Amino acid sequence: MTLDSYIHKVVPGTPGGPLLFVFHGTGGDENQLAALGRELSAEATIVAPRGDVAEFGAARFFRRTGEGVYDMDDLARASAKMAAFVKAHVAAARPSAVLGLGYSNGANILAATLFSAPTLFDGAVLMHPLIPFEPHIAGSLAGKRVLITAGRRDPICPPVLTSRLEAWLEASGAEVALEWHDGGHELRPNEIAAARRFLCASIEKGKQP
Repeated sequence: MTLDSYIHKVVPGTPGGPLLFVFHGTGGDENQLAALGRELSAEATIVAPRGDVAEFGAARFFRRTGEGVYDMDDLARASAKMAAFVKAHVAAARPSAVLGLGYSNGANILAATLFSAPTLFDGAVLMHPLIPFEPHIAGSLAGKRVLITAGRRDPICPPVLTSRLEAWLEASGAEVALEWHDGGHELRPNEIAAARRFLCASIEKGKQP
């Protein structure tokens, strides 16, 4: 069943309320961001899948052949599988809003799923994404809200690629906000605060008739 196509954790929220999917970074698991998801939204049901690829024992959502070099065939497989997983949970929960938050590798699978299924998420938080390829976005992102957070000295995700991703998303119609900090690949308080504001606004928008 696609509901269980990933090992995952569910933290219940308000019935009929928003669903917040959280996607861990390389080496994380379904527990890495579940508590953060609950901290960011008291009412959302949190769904936290574990990546199904192992890289020297570290869980990831898709394969790569080197640092910043993706196995594009496996990325396509992974984004299709994740879209089906999300759709199954949405069909079962009938939520007021469908939101995603990912960090590092989790931000990359969230972005790839957004590219392949633009209508799936109402809002997405991409924390330190690295998209080193020009995406093919299968439709329009008009009306979709995206927050990107990044470090100006991130050795893994160069700022120029972050800005390029912002431009691509805006060109596809998304409403994009970008939150920087002066550090590297680590999460800092200002981006956590920005994610909280973003998710709160997205949830309130979902309640509107």
